[in-house]
Amino acid sequence: MGAKITIIGAGNVGSTIAFALSDEDIASEIVLIDINKNKVEGEAMDIAQGTFFRQPISIIAGEYEDAKGSDIVVITSGVARKPGQTRIDLAQINLNIMKSITPEIVKVCPDALYIIVSNPMDIMTYAFTKYSGLPENQIIGSGTLLDTARLRYALSEHYGVSQRSIHAYVFGEHGDTSFVPWSRAFVSCVHIDEYHRLMAQKNPDIKPLDKEYMIDYVRNSGGVIIKNKGATFYAIAQTVCQLCSMLLASSDSLLMVSSMMHGEYGIEDVCLSTLTLVGPRGMNGKVPMDLTYEEVRQLHASAESLKAVIAKLEF
Repeated sequence: MGAKITIIGAGNVGSTIAFALSDEDIASEIVLIDINKNKVEGEAMDIAQGTFFRQPISIIAGEYEDAKGSDIVVITSGVARKPGQTRIDLAQINLNIMKSITPEIVKVCPDALYIIVSNPMDIMTYAFTKYSGLPENQIIGSGTLLDTARLRYALSEHYGVSQRSIHAYVFGEHGDTSFVPWSRAFVSCVHIDEYHRLMAQKNPDIKPLDKEYMIDYVRNSGGVIIKNKGATFYAIAQTVCQLCSMLLASSDSLLMVSSMMHGEYGIEDVCLSTLTLVGPRGMNGKVPMDLTYEEVRQLHASAESLKAVIAKLEF
């Protein structure tokens, strides 16, 4: 028997998450909720009509009451950033939306695990943590899980090896201050710098690894996709599906997700991504891996950037 998963927000991201979940054996019930009733009815109908090709699953357009008993709630609601709109403007609009959603869904799903996807994601995760009053283990921001997938894709393309063999992570904000701790980047069990030396012995023509390009690729991928096609939704949908699967697994996994900091690396009262245990009990604590002095400085800079935005918002 699969899980019951509710998705709040039936825009590009929410509806694509629902579609991706409908093609997996993760959920047996999916509830889509959106303020735009016609849109959400259409999305649910379209997705449901394609489920003939899989085991039976219930997909409905519902209200908050229909979410009762959900194992996982995914929140994607919010508006996209418009040309000329500042980051603060976007954050305040989506903060107000999160403020209205939170009591409605928490009232009917007090025991669910929550995945926050709405942007700015780290700030929305912080807001939901403050507004909901739920135990923090139940609240997980999608974090830099997608950023990490983008990094591993780029490294895979550079070296011509499977993404599954690459173990490198993106820390900090899901945004402009994210960074890669290269001291902890490996191909299988070989540090990435050593791996490059070994590969250069076999192939002298191999290009040097441009680490600045790699982090720029991670930070700018979303903007490039939005410029070219209007929105990003496929990769984040796959990311959320993977996260749902791990929340329903029998044991914890180590993931880059966003949650409240309580003194780790000397950082307090902000949500950002560090290596975290995630599993059937939700967020089960962080793994404070050793970082270099410069990497810790970058993590602090990311935290301060987020705090500067939070300080300008009306909570």
